[in-house]
Order: sequence, then C-alpha cells, then structure tokens
Amino acid sequence: MTIKRSIIGIIPARGGSKGIPRKNIRLLCGKPLIAYSIQEALKSKLIQRIFVSTEDYEISQIASNYKAEVIRRPMELALDNTPSLPVFQHLIQHLEIKENYLTDIIVILQPTSPLRITDDIDGALQKFLNIKCDSIVSICETEHPPQWMYTLQEDKLISLLTNDVKILRRQDAPKIYRLNGAVYVTTKNIIINQNAIMGQDTRGYIMPADRSVDIDGLIDFKLAEALLLQRNDSNFVQ
Repeated sequence: MTIKRSIIGIIPARGGSKGIPRKNIRLLCGKPLIAYSIQEALKSKLIQRIFVSTEDYEISQIASNYKAEVIRRPMELALDNTPSLPVFQHLIQHLEIKENYLTDIIVILQPTSPLRITDDIDGALQKFLNIKCDSIVSICETEHPPQWMYTLQEDKLISLLTNDVKILRRQDAPKIYRLNGAVYVTTKNIIINQNAIMGQDTRGYIMPADRSVDIDGLIDFKLAEALLLQRNDSNFVQ
C-alpha cells in the first residue's frame, strides 16, 4: 500500500529588496515576477498546496489574485539580514497550530527564478520520491570552470584552487555544477528537527542554463525578459 505524502510548495517573497526595489512584484513581460513561480507551481501534478510567505500587503494581494495561499510572516522575519530557514519554519509551524495541517515534503520555489517551468518542479519532486535521499536541489552547469577563478591580493592574482592543474581550454575542464536557486525539495524533518534546508544526502536535479536565470540585478532582469520573449515567440510559431 502506497502512503500518500503531504507535499506543499513555499514561495518566500518579502517586500524589501536592495538591488531592485519591489523586485518580487516588478513587471516582467507584463506580469509581476512572483506570478511566474505561482502559475508554474499551480500546474504541478504533485504539489497539493501553494503558499506565499510575505509581510507585504501588496505582495499578499497579488499572490491571492494568482490563486496562491498567503501566510503573513512577522516583520522580524522580513529584514535584509533574515535567513531563509526561520521563514520556512514559521510557515510549517503556523499550518500545524492554526489548521492542524501536518506537512511532510516541502518544495521551496524562489520567485527570482521566473524561467523555471512545471516540468522542473515535478521532475525534481519525482526524483526525490523515487530515490532515498534527504533533499534534492536544482543545479545547472557552470559557465566557467573554477580553475579560471582568482582573488586579488595587492593586485596579484591568487587561484581559488590549491592544486597546480592548469586548464586553458573550457572543453578540457570537467563538468562543474552550481545551485541555480530554482527548486529545493526537502522535508519537514530537515527544516524543523535538523534546523537546515539541505540534508546530509542531497542530490542534484540538472536544469538547462536558459531556465536557470536567478534574478539579482537589472542585468538578470533584462536577460530573463529576453529569454521569455524568445520562448513566447517559439510557442507562437509552434
């Protein structure tokens, strides 16, 4: 007998943003940024409820208009230096106290990944359900190998790597992956009992670069806009 597991999606979206003011609701190709994450999450075949955690009234209204459930977080969990973990802990505990709703699997979807699609969400979730691990995170191949990365010490280049391996051509470098911030699949046990987001045994879910844009500054916003317009044009042609 297969036991059905409780799966919820959490989209954290505070009102403040230093790089781009009101970033989470800034219009991207005519829609608020957060709308892309909500709409793709709602199309998931596996997630049962979608929550937006925010302290901001305008974000709450927009999230509700796009059919997400809103959990208002306290202001002390919406500061510039507030880590993500207490935000997720607050939402999980709120559901247990206020609704007696027990969560099991948590899917974290940052609103700054508007190019992520439902297939990415369900693909990462299905991988988590199929194998025995603590968590799944979405990753993409790095643009440049770490052998090309340096720090500066008094204008002198210092390699980040301690070995002497020199790689001059990208095709000679091994494939290296980075977190792209689009999808995190974890559990209540990891978040509440282990006080972490990623467990000891974390596996990767590979996403293509054109769906891995994480919006931090205006250049990222322009890139996401160009890729979305290209995607829309391709869909129109089909």
